[in-house]
Amino acid sequence: MKKYSFKNDYSEGAHPSILERLINTNLEQAIGYGEDEFCNEARASIKEKIKKEAAIHFVSGGTQANQIVISSILRPHESVIAAESGHIAVHETGAIEATGHKINTVSTSNGKLTPKEVQHVLDTHTDEHMVKPKLVYISNSTEIGSVYTKEELTTLYTFCKEKNLYLFVDGARLASALTSSKSDVTLEDMANLSDVFYIGGTKNGALIGEAIVINDLKLDEDFRYNIKQKGGMLAKGRLIGIQFAELFKNDLFFELGKYANNIAQKLAEGLSNKGYQFLTEPSSNQIFPILPNQLIEKLQNDFEFYVWSKIDENNSSIRLVTSWSTPEEKINEFLEKINKI
Repeated sequence: MKKYSFKNDYSEGAHPSILERLINTNLEQAIGYGEDEFCNEARASIKEKIKKEAAIHFVSGGTQANQIVISSILRPHESVIAAESGHIAVHETGAIEATGHKINTVSTSNGKLTPKEVQHVLDTHTDEHMVKPKLVYISNSTEIGSVYTKEELTTLYTFCKEKNLYLFVDGARLASALTSSKSDVTLEDMANLSDVFYIGGTKNGALIGEAIVINDLKLDEDFRYNIKQKGGMLAKGRLIGIQFAELFKNDLFFELGKYANNIAQKLAEGLSNKGYQFLTEPSSNQIFPILPNQLIEKLQNDFEFYVWSKIDENNSSIRLVTSWSTPEEKINEFLEKINKI
């Protein structure tokens, strides 16, 4: 029997309504390079949600979005500040460094940045013999499942403005963050409390695709040149536009994010009821229970997941990720397996 995977939220294909729209529009001709009617439909839907005149661009993936945004904003001698666990610092094969920009990483307890950590970097970079920190990168939700509150995001954004820094938010799992029971942040807040953010589709029901939202329109100057130069400009840009148009029709984007959170919460409650602790408080569709190594080894016979970090000689944290289509029965099977072991 094939193991069920809790490794990520993109193991499945796409939501049926997205596939249906792709099929139904398949033979319609459209302008290329993201300037087609479908991309414009998606842009209009997103702008309606954020209630702001922003520039919106579509690219295929998160690493691509991060690299294009950061390299287009920063001058050659400028750097980006990120948490040690930040995606750009850990899981993007040096994509940012490959564009010539240093990442100043800081240690955090929950994956979230605060002005205190950012100020520490500023304090230790004082003259032209060092890189100049210019951009703050955060993820919402973070790489360890935590989410930002509106107060936290407001405080960080206000600080960035005071220090003449840009704030860029990686939204690969933004649907999960915004629909979390721990969050009071809206999509409109994201537009008002960041200079640039992106909306993740790949990890929330789309085949591929992220929507970059540039709120500071000065940063949009020549941005399409950067997209093209970095290989992000698809001739058939319609493929991503159609998917986002469908995701933002009837709030499907939020519905899928909420389902992933709810099913993760069911799993977290089941583990908590069995007495297990968590590396971070379960807040989104990524949860990090701490389990005995012997139990982890036996669970791996039937399920796939990442062993995240060593806690001590006998226990480790694992990462369990649910998606928009995780069957509730698989949650039950996981918990029943623990009972049997």
